[in-house]
Amino acid sequence: MLGGQPIILLKEGTERERGRGATSNNIAAAKAVADAVRSTLGPKGMDKMLVDSMGDVTITNDGVTILKELDVEHPAAKMVVEIAKTQDDECGDGTTSAVVLAGELLRRSEDLVEQRVHPTTVVNGFKLASREAVKILNKMGMTVKPSNEKKLTTIAATSMTGRGVGPAKDYLADLAVKAVLAVAVKVDKRMVVDVDNIKVEKKHGGSVYDTELISGIIIDKERDHPRMRRIVKNAKIALVNSAFEIKKTEVDAKIQIKDPTQMQKFLDEEEKTLKEMVKKVIKSGANVLLCQKGIDDLAQHYMAKEGVFALRRIKKSDMEKLSRATGGKIVTTLDDLKASDLGKAALVEERKVGDSDMTFVTGCKNPTSVSILVRGGTEHVVDEIERSLNDGLKVVALVVEDGKAVPGGGAPEIELSLRLKEYAQTIGGREQLAIEAFARAIEIIPWTLGENAGIDSIDLLIKLKSQHEGKKANKNSGFNVNTGGPGDMVRLNILEPLRVKTHAIESATEVASMILRIDDVIAASKIKDTGPPPGGMPPGGMPGGMPPGMM
Repeated sequence: MLGGQPIILLKEGTERERGRGATSNNIAAAKAVADAVRSTLGPKGMDKMLVDSMGDVTITNDGVTILKELDVEHPAAKMVVEIAKTQDDECGDGTTSAVVLAGELLRRSEDLVEQRVHPTTVVNGFKLASREAVKILNKMGMTVKPSNEKKLTTIAATSMTGRGVGPAKDYLADLAVKAVLAVAVKVDKRMVVDVDNIKVEKKHGGSVYDTELISGIIIDKERDHPRMRRIVKNAKIALVNSAFEIKKTEVDAKIQIKDPTQMQKFLDEEEKTLKEMVKKVIKSGANVLLCQKGIDDLAQHYMAKEGVFALRRIKKSDMEKLSRATGGKIVTTLDDLKASDLGKAALVEERKVGDSDMTFVTGCKNPTSVSILVRGGTEHVVDEIERSLNDGLKVVALVVEDGKAVPGGGAPEIELSLRLKEYAQTIGGREQLAIEAFARAIEIIPWTLGENAGIDSIDLLIKLKSQHEGKKANKNSGFNVNTGGPGDMVRLNILEPLRVKTHAIESATEVASMILRIDDVIAASKIKDTGPPPGGMPPGGMPGGMPPGMM
């Protein structure tokens, strides 16, 4: 106030919320997002049906897919959705766990804030707890070698449990492991896997068990000319990033033809140019041409005559995968095309898959890029299988790279809860309260697993904690969904990558800390629709203010 006059800093219509109200509002929004996906967690999690504004239906229990489809408005809720996206990009699995944990951390911290514990103190305590949790998880981690395919299949199957794939999860897990090991490369004594080198192509029709791993690349295109042969054995493949068309000038140009014979010469020259382009391909020894740009109809005709199988307008990402699979080099100009640039494959063929033709490039020697053709009864089933398979591929890739896995079924969370409570007593001060709140919050994972399976969660937590304490303590004891009680997760082959757990805890802690530190929300007024632009039709009338019907 200045002389009794208020000082206005913000534009009219700006909304501002400060202090405890802002914190409570943000926490409530984050909790609402967590509650939206909580019922999907675990092997007994339920599915959500999402219908977008266009009427397209998605049925899934994949946390990140659900949150991506939701049109979230609240800024704090958007931050929680971001956790799921980053968890999915980094790990593939654990998206729902990360969001549920973030929601529970904020729920517990709200109690502390109401008890006059400063948010900064809570944030410091959470960071200490997160760091200690990662250390405990690293100690719990067991070594898994890339050669141990059985263990890797187990890890892939765990990530697919509870999805729409049902009993086919073991079959799909086996495909995921074979695909990842095919593209894994050793760099400086460590394994590196780029999941982008595995192409997942989906086509509804057939059953889940018709899903197959192709030691090569599938291209969702048919041959350019009906007279081209369908099958090419011992294929020599030219990968060209150049158009087989007559180039247009970059500036506007006119050709004036006064004599009809000149017109024919002009057309003959065009034909000759296209013929020369095809001759360059033939000269290199190629019998298959895969082109990133267009191919003129006349060029297609000459290629069909010469027995060359050709595809045009192939995506750049597919060209790169073809290069890795066949060993061929992508050539930008036809003049550079040599026999040494050609890729090799035992077979290139056009096959009928479902209701469309697709091209299969198979039988590649040591391909560093492979494909999986996903089949299923309906489009929704195929989409869910693809999501499950992507999760399986990513978790296997993580274990191949890191070589570490931890038990699933809520076992690490129970162990973390007990060990963090012990750790809190060594810290003291108000941070101790925050670490204890973190320890209680992390129990939400086994609690929700039991809740979604219809088990009394309080009884389940008591039983699990008793298994982790005492002389006969078993840190691998988690929730056995088949018996409804505790079980040894390692013996039951329920394993998860270490990085899925550590990343979920770290990202949930970070977003909870960020939301807790906000004490002032200033929202600018939304832009209102001011009608048509100047010179346009004014609302309810004609230009110049003339009422309708007075033209």
